[in-house]
Amino acid sequence: MIFNASRTARIMAVTLPLTSTLSARSNNTTTMTTSSLECRYLPSDVEWPTHEDWSALNLTSGGRLIRGVPLAQACYRPSLDETQCATIRDEWIQVTPYIDDPVNVMQPYWQNDTCSPFPPYASVDGSGSCTLGNLAQYAINVTNAQSVIAGINFVQDKNIRLTIKNTGHDYLGRSTGAASLALWMHNLKEITVLNYTSTNYTGSAVRLGAGVEGQEVTEALSQAGLRTADGSCPTVGMAGGWLQNGGHGPLMAVYGLGADNALEYVVVTADGKHLTASPSNDYADLYWALSGGGSGNYAVVLSATVKAYVDGPVAGASFTFANDRPDAFWAAIQAWIQYLLVLSFFPGLKTVGSITNTSFAMNFATWPDATTDALVSALDPFFQDLAALNITLATNVTNVQPTYLAHYTNFTTTPYTVNETVASRLIPRSIVQDDSSVSALISKMRDVVEGSNGIFNVIAGNVSGSVKPGANAVLPAWRSSLFHMNFGLSFAQDASWEQLSISHDLVAQWQYQFRDLVPDSGSYISEATFSDKAWKHDYFGDNYERLLGIKRKYDPESVFWASVAVGSDDVWEPQEDGRLCHVQQG
Repeated sequence: MIFNASRTARIMAVTLPLTSTLSARSNNTTTMTTSSLECRYLPSDVEWPTHEDWSALNLTSGGRLIRGVPLAQACYRPSLDETQCATIRDEWIQVTPYIDDPVNVMQPYWQNDTCSPFPPYASVDGSGSCTLGNLAQYAINVTNAQSVIAGINFVQDKNIRLTIKNTGHDYLGRSTGAASLALWMHNLKEITVLNYTSTNYTGSAVRLGAGVEGQEVTEALSQAGLRTADGSCPTVGMAGGWLQNGGHGPLMAVYGLGADNALEYVVVTADGKHLTASPSNDYADLYWALSGGGSGNYAVVLSATVKAYVDGPVAGASFTFANDRPDAFWAAIQAWIQYLLVLSFFPGLKTVGSITNTSFAMNFATWPDATTDALVSALDPFFQDLAALNITLATNVTNVQPTYLAHYTNFTTTPYTVNETVASRLIPRSIVQDDSSVSALISKMRDVVEGSNGIFNVIAGNVSGSVKPGANAVLPAWRSSLFHMNFGLSFAQDASWEQLSISHDLVAQWQYQFRDLVPDSGSYISEATFSDKAWKHDYFGDNYERLLGIKRKYDPESVFWASVAVGSDDVWEPQEDGRLCHVQQG
């Protein structure tokens, strides 16, 4: 028997874009006219697995197969339920429904309109079309290596697509795929504190199942008197996309990026091998690639072991000021950006500031083992710059919390929603050190904010010396950056497909424009666009060719395929109907 998900059905329907388009739609209605294995099969193909095939997979995966269901199915006949539909509409931009669902992901662009709970798509009488679109047809609720191996063997035997989904934080649409079988990693919740010994590190560590979220590990480690590098968003999957894409967070300035703290990974490879990859065993190259070289692309990560550190007091601060006089306001923004050069030399100090057309908010500063007086003193020269501009702080808070968890709860618990389009650029310190370059940067930021109501987040923490050069596959631009700048737009929860497309295209254009200002840097892949034509350089830098060799070694047939991932143009390319077909050579 195949079991349906126990929670209310949730939707996201999309198709990965063609190289030449920005479309995320998929109807999955085209029938193949060839009997060759040039393309992965869709449900409309006669070769698609039968009910008996899926039932057999349910047995080999330990009875853990789940049928994919669009999130808004309750808004359509024959499943119409007005109460459930109203709840789905209310929760549409919240994070939790997507985390708890085996196939739906958070990014509205990838939901498009194939099963929207809002008019004109959904009608009061339940009429209209609700399909999976680019969502997985089935998912395996992964609890062990055997269930992963069963899924990998099945997709290769049946010639269908495989996707990997954890929490569903996914701006690039990597966790979705038309007519795929998904490996749902979210319920791998192991948190084990270890005394770890290897040739490279001896000390406290924690082994994290792939489904462990940031706040879950922070809370667990706090009880053990420890802390570790984690993300600012409490629901990101620590061992999933966060760690494998690099992973910035509140403690990055003292401990480095998430990938800088990785000690080993337990994985299943494309040929079904269950193994441990570490820098000191035969799979050191795989360990290197998994540590910042992109998520879900080299192997299926079941768990990651990362460094843990003795907990203690953490100084924190936040402040805001309003945009009452635009010229003075943007002079203050430039002063803050330039003052980050000074703050970068305070070991362990990390700041996150947000810029809108109405205000600047230094959302939080994190400084482990520092005092209130030290943090006040560090920020005071900037406050003097504000006074010289006749700008008054609207709010200003500084305190010390006894533990990292207390600091995290106090400063970084702003609710996250999914109704946004995001891109990014890493800004080198050399840009800010040059007066004309920093002025051009501020001018472009001002143009974006004033012209579109966009928002910028300036995330500053010195990671230049966190690990030895080349120790992992983190984008090298992180090491020379003064700050990571992400930017984007929010939109209404019932935004139409056309509005979502316009939002994406505009934010993608901004990413191009900031690349033109900072051509030799890069962008953080977890907060970037899928349509970047220079994605190999921007997201992987000089690591790309080495990563491609590792991809070809461990996954030569690209069983693990995702958009703008290393080797994603090597074997397969997406078609208009969402299927993957072999790249045509010559």
